This record gives sequence, structure tokens and C-alpha cells, in this order.
Amino acid sequence: MSDETDNKGQGIALGLTNYGDRDFALYLRKSFAKSMGYSNEMLDRPVVGIAYTPSGFNNCHRHFPEMLEAVKRGVLVAGGLPLEFPTISLGEVFLSPTSLKFRNLMAMDTEEMIRAQPMDSVVLMGGCDKTVPAQLMGAASANRPAIQIVAGPMMTSRHGEERLGACTDCRRFWAKYRAEEIDGEEIDRVEGRLATTAGTCAVMGTASTMACIAETLGMSLPGTAAIPAVHADRLRAAEATGIAAVDLIRRPITPKEIITRESVENALRVLLALGGSTNAIIHLTAVAGRLGIDVPLTWLNELSETTPVLVNLKPVGANYMEDFFAAGGMGAVLRELKPLLNLDCMTVTGQTLGERLEEPLPYVDRKVIASASEPYEPQGGLVALFGSLAPRGAILKRSAADHTLFEKEGRAVVFSSLEDLAARVDDPDLDIGPDDFMVLQNAGPRSQSGMPEAGYLPIPRKIARQGVKDMVRISDARMSGTAFGMIVLHVSPEACIGGPLALVRNGDRIRLSVKNRSIDLLVDEAELERRRAALAVEEKVERRGYDKLYAEHVMQADGGCDMDFLLPTQG
Repeated sequence: MSDETDNKGQGIALGLTNYGDRDFALYLRKSFAKSMGYSNEMLDRPVVGIAYTPSGFNNCHRHFPEMLEAVKRGVLVAGGLPLEFPTISLGEVFLSPTSLKFRNLMAMDTEEMIRAQPMDSVVLMGGCDKTVPAQLMGAASANRPAIQIVAGPMMTSRHGEERLGACTDCRRFWAKYRAEEIDGEEIDRVEGRLATTAGTCAVMGTASTMACIAETLGMSLPGTAAIPAVHADRLRAAEATGIAAVDLIRRPITPKEIITRESVENALRVLLALGGSTNAIIHLTAVAGRLGIDVPLTWLNELSETTPVLVNLKPVGANYMEDFFAAGGMGAVLRELKPLLNLDCMTVTGQTLGERLEEPLPYVDRKVIASASEPYEPQGGLVALFGSLAPRGAILKRSAADHTLFEKEGRAVVFSSLEDLAARVDDPDLDIGPDDFMVLQNAGPRSQSGMPEAGYLPIPRKIARQGVKDMVRISDARMSGTAFGMIVLHVSPEACIGGPLALVRNGDRIRLSVKNRSIDLLVDEAELERRRAALAVEEKVERRGYDKLYAEHVMQADGGCDMDFLLPTQG
């Protein structure tokens, strides 16, 4: 961090277009800027870029025009010139085949526009699941002073006497509908009551988990992760973010100084304490990877042993993000974890994490945020599994699963693709029972499906009708952060590149042990070699553009599903 306090930035003169005449380039740029009505006084100010991501295909960001005005207000008050610029926006449920496939594209867009355009610092406005990691990845690679402001979560709605919030309740009611516990009329009523305000999902899904991680890393202002989208504090936070963005110009702090191995460890601790989204492992690995920081899954397990679950929120608990905000939010969680955290980590405010946590909190609701001495669970919400089925690891959200299934051996019932799953899962003649293990193949990052949130395999209807609420499900896919169940995800290496998951056949035995952090295919090596030799060569599909680039360069889940050429060069 620079000690200079009189740094005014380069403003509009930064990164001039190359015409072979620097003075002409500045003259021409200012001339065109004046066509937008700016005065010389405004054009002499430091420039704060605002990566702006509203979209008609992104319901989570529909309040961004109002937030943008608040950010601009803060920038202007602090003496800067705010200039917003659009990037790709990723609306989680509006993308095919899945939003993860386009996260890297948004990260590239963000990085290149930060680097190419004249801005001394940048405000990252994101919220919906993949937008925040994409922006953090891009900002980390560009390494220009940056600060994150998130959309904030939705408020809950009502259905009779029940509170409803997207999207854990989406899944809960859909499971009831599949089990014929409710009828079509009721599911239609629920559909209109699940998501009724602007903002991200109302539970500790991927969006809220990444908001909390951004705050923990030090990339957003203290106390801003959990403010509801429609709360006036969200606009005040946006204004304060604009002010902070100007301060980052006068006292430059870059993402590389903030996102360090120590702050990443803090973020992993918080992820475990929240019982947060499994997706966050992939995203945090990708963000850290942009700065050459490795996040092995063994590190997650080490931290999980000593990090308690402190937050009683859906899908792990009973409450919603608006309750978390009122209960003390991230400030309360960080203070409970303080003895486990690296306190010297720098933040965008210029304070260290330790300096932030010296300030007391006025109130903490212990029904929502437990004390470290009396946690909801003594160990972290996530765990990595290794074994012959997942040599490079798999992820289980144990805090959202049925503990009676933690130590189990079962018979595999295999679905070779998402199409195969859809065609057969509700077939009355499907040979499956509640003690079997459902296995989905060919849904990983290099597959045609692009690693969708399909790991939450639906319990076959004939079993659901028996009242079965959970069973072991295994795949190389992902799961929504709002989902729950005994679901093993991110099996690596994936099936479509010949990983062991591709070798599983109906009737094979699989042994799962959360205690031993293991998942093994109980088939002898000779038989596996025979199957490996007989594996069908994947049919070549004609790809072009970004689809081709992604397919050729995306890494496995344990590498964060980033593209290999976006990692920093060694040497």
C-alpha cells in the first residue's frame, strides 16, 4: 500500500489510444468526452470506473440503476469522476447450458475492460451467483485498485403461515409436488411467491456465500455483504463504496495486496462456518488462482476440522439472509472466528482485518449466529472426499445432509448423462431402492452440459412417494448453493475425460465414509482396466467461438474450472 495521500490518479489521460502522437490522443479523447457534456473541471478529476451489470435476463440486478446513482453520488462527493461501463451479466436461471460456462467469459470481459479503459480504480457491481466471482477474477488479473459492491439478498414472502424465500423453498416445494404431497394449483401459487423482490436468493446460497467471501477477503466494505437489496442501507453502502473507490486512488491498494494466501484461508474458514455453497470452493479456487495461490482440497479438510458451523440459515438451518443481517451479519461471524483468523490481512479500507474487529458489535442474535463456544456443529459445513472414485477429490456439504448416510456402502444405479437421467428417473420399472447410490456421469466441466447444477438429482418418484427425503447421489456436476441432501459433487477427474466415474456400472458397490473423507469404487483393478480399454471415444462435436475455447482450456473442478491460459505465467 502506498503512503502517498496526494495521489490524484491519471484520470482520463490513463492508457491513451495509440495514434503515434500522445498529445493528439489526449486532445481527441477530451474532445469526445466533452460531447457528453463534461467540463474541464470534471475531466481533471480521477476516474472511477463502474463495472455495471444490469440485464433484462438478470432479475437479481433489477435495482442496479438506483444503486448506480448511489455509487456515482459517493464518487462525486469524494472528488472523482464516475464512469460506468457495461460487461456481460449472468442471470443464473436464464443461461443455457449453465452459468458456470460463462463465468470465465465475464471474467475476461471485466479484466480487459478494466485494463483497456481509463480508470484509476473500479467499483465492481455484481450479485447473482457467477457475477461476483467473475468480477473478482477479472479484477485480480487486472490488479488495478478495485472494490466490490453486491446486490444484496431478496426479502422473504409468505405462503399461508410459512415464510418463503428463493431458492431452498423452491426445491422443498418441488420435492413435495413430485411426491404428490401438494397439487398443481398449490405449486402454481408457490411459484408466484418464492421470489418477490429485487436481489439474490434469500438463503445462504452461492450469491450470499460469495458476498460474504468478498467481505472476508477484504474486497468490499465491512458490513455490506448481507444488507437486503431493497433496504435503504444498501444504497448507503453503494454511496460509501463510491467514496472508498476514490480513496483507493489517493492511497492505492490493489487486489494482489488484499487477496493473499492468508486472506484466502480466512475466506475458507468463513465458508465452513457459514455452511456455505459448494460452488464457492470452485469460485474461491479460481479467484486465488488468478494470483498464483493454490487451494488444494486437503487444505479445506484441515480447516474444516477446527472450524465450527455458526450460522443457522437455510439450506443448512431455519433462517434467511434478512435474519442474518439483523442478527449481526458478517461482523458477528468474523468476531466469533477471530482466534482462527489471520488478522494482518489488508482490506480496501486501508485497515487490517484485525483493526476492523477491534470495534465491538452492539447486538448479536444467538438464534441465528451461534457463539464459537456453543456452535451449531463442531466442524465445518463442507468436506472433501478422496478415493478410487475421486482421486483428485469430491465435495460434500455435510451440514445439509442426512447424517445417517455418512458411513454407507451401496449399490450404484448409473445414469450416463442428463438426458438419460431425465428419461429414466421416474420410470416405475427403474431398479432402485432408497439404500442405492444414484450416480450421474458426464456432467463435468468439459462435458457438453458444462457442469450444470444437476448434482441435486431428483429422488425417483416411486421412492419419494414412500416418504424418502434423502439418499446418496454422486456426480461430476455441481449443486445450487440453495440445495440440500447427501450429495457428492465435483468428482474429479470427470467422467467425460475418462475419470474413474466413467467406469462405474449398474450394480457396482461404492463405499462412502465421511469420517475417513473417502469415496471408493469397490471394483478390482483388472476389471477397471478392461472397462477403461472399452470406453467409447467421445463423439466429436463441432465447436466454435467461446464454446470451442472453453472446451479446449477449462480446467477440472479442483482447479476452479478456470481456463488454463488465464492463470499467471510462472517465472
